[in-house]
Amino acid sequence: MSERSESRRAVTDARAEMSYRTIFISDVHLGTRAAQAPALLDFLKRAEADTYYLVGDIIDFWKVRRGPVWLQSHNDVIQKLLRKSRKGARIVYIPGNHDEALREYCGLNFGSVEVRRDAIFETAAGKKYIVMHGDEFDVVVRYARWLAFLGDRSYELALWTNRPLNWIRDKLGLGYWSLSAYLKGRVKTAVNFIGEFESALSDVARRHEADGIICGHIHHAADRIIDGVHYMNCGDWVESATAIVETHSGELKVLHWGIARQSSDASLTDEDTSLAAAA
Repeated sequence: MSERSESRRAVTDARAEMSYRTIFISDVHLGTRAAQAPALLDFLKRAEADTYYLVGDIIDFWKVRRGPVWLQSHNDVIQKLLRKSRKGARIVYIPGNHDEALREYCGLNFGSVEVRRDAIFETAAGKKYIVMHGDEFDVVVRYARWLAFLGDRSYELALWTNRPLNWIRDKLGLGYWSLSAYLKGRVKTAVNFIGEFESALSDVARRHEADGIICGHIHHAADRIIDGVHYMNCGDWVESATAIVETHSGELKVLHWGIARQSSDASLTDEDTSLAAAA
């Protein structure tokens, strides 16, 4: 077999590894400087699926109203998703609290893009999952909206603090480090909030006699069993660049894109990688 043929086979194998039945993405926050749109675009170029669930806060209308930071990469993400839709992929958009303006269109279809308040998803293995953003179970968002906006500004400050710190880390050859993610794991109130949120969402699945729940909102990717319920959180594309993927056999798992990409690239030559990225 020629070297060229082997290269093409390597690309084919890499693409096969990135073929999924379903992909779940949440909390991209397009319209903000913090959105990792280039990373998401890279993921969408490499990964293919029959169905894409957009599990809320894809566009940050809170920030758009204050003055958006709308980059070309943000347009590219939207165009890439629409291109997948035109090619036959099913897209289910479940608005969150930051893009809640779209909730008035729940129940409508725009071509192959469906807007839904929530959804019931069945895996290839026959497991039933509730899919929802999850802000309904955030007491601050529901009952103290002004505090939610204040928290949003504090989160932006933490992300702003990250920029010079990670610029220095990059120059030193160190990886990305998130201040807000660190605080979530260390501050007792944040840990308690995450735990209460996860328990509340798991109760939803239990009441609907579902095997599990898939959500977003808290920017904290998770894959765990809580009292017999499979709780999964998509994470976000602001700090962690994570998604939930379903294999064609029906297995659900959290994919950390930075790690997954490094693993994929390690087995390809530069030429192979460029061919795979162009997919």
